[in-house]
Amino acid sequence: MQLLQELSLKNGPLCVGLDTDPSYIPENIVRTYQSAPAAVLAYNKAIIDRVVADKSACCFKVQIAYYEAMGLEGMKVYAETLKYIRSQAGGGLLAISDIKRGDIGATSDAYAKAHFTGDFETDIITINPYMGFDTLQPFTKYSSPECGGKGAFVLLCTSNPGMVDIEHQRLAGDSGVAGAGAASGDGGLLLERVGDEIERIGRQWREECPAYAEQSCGIFGAVVGATQEADARWLRDKYAETFFLIPGYGAQGGAARIAATLLDKAGGAVNSSRGILCAWKKDEKIAGAREGGTLTMNDIADAAARAALFSKEDLLGAKASL
Repeated sequence: MQLLQELSLKNGPLCVGLDTDPSYIPENIVRTYQSAPAAVLAYNKAIIDRVVADKSACCFKVQIAYYEAMGLEGMKVYAETLKYIRSQAGGGLLAISDIKRGDIGATSDAYAKAHFTGDFETDIITINPYMGFDTLQPFTKYSSPECGGKGAFVLLCTSNPGMVDIEHQRLAGDSGVAGAGAASGDGGLLLERVGDEIERIGRQWREECPAYAEQSCGIFGAVVGATQEADARWLRDKYAETFFLIPGYGAQGGAARIAATLLDKAGGAVNSSRGILCAWKKDEKIAGAREGGTLTMNDIADAAARAALFSKEDLLGAKASL
């Protein structure tokens, strides 16, 4: 997580989401490949190459569901995309696998092994903590330098409207913790229990592992959406030492000003997926080819690259204006 924090300061906070559905690629381009998954892989690689060359992002996020939906060939594309980010593309950027795993005992051990080693090896994963904090423990052993220094983002305050159904539920009793607008005497929000545990794990690792003693953020980060403006300042101040993965910017309606607030203190990486993957649909530089049905893979990859550069400058500008 420390390396990602450093890359976000060096390259800017944009995270390019490779949540690549075949429908995001023009049909005339897909038809030039052996299969839709093959077109997805080619598009992913073209975007990775341009982002690395432009230094427009600090990382890529690959949402596994889109690849699972393509079957066995899709999972091969998923593995190849991760491999390309981590080694073939160069540039030193990190891969986040958006898998949202969360289970107990040996099953959680198996998930950790599956995504931190072998064919699906990645740098950072996302975890769902709502079966209990013991589900987080199997992932921590891969955080040691000897095991690759892997990291994880734990779901905290997600970008979907339904997050209030669980994450914003109030706990009974007086824990001494009050959430944003919390009434006196309640136990705070459920998400606070998660955030407190993320920071506790970070402190424990800094105390027990000499290699992490001087790090400015913990081994776990938190997923905090850019769509909940009312919570942004409170969460950023409360979890000042936690690095955030910030979804919701762009196509989901999250504004740069909300993301900028969440980028304060320990910082974060702001994900944009469809806004980059589908940028060709609105890019005026390729309007003629789009209207004439003659778009090429280079055309749509160039549009994605321009969108990534725009997003980087948009986020940096909003951050500077705070």
